[in-house]
Amino acid sequence: MDLFKECMKIVESCLTDANLDKSKVDDVVLVGGCSRIPKVQQLLQDFFMGKELCKSINP
Repeated sequence: MDLFKECMKIVESCLTDANLDKSKVDDVVLVGGCSRIPKVQQLLQDFFMGKELCKSINP
């Protein structure tokens, strides 16, 4: 569980570094194999207030 918390700290840090509030994010595109982990997806969806995650793009 600590690794998941660390992942979310990185997400928060990225938004802070970009001077961006999470409410201003239009789309969340999942990139990389780890983003397919259901727990990661749930944490991201919760963090972004229920926003639907874009899982169909494979960049």
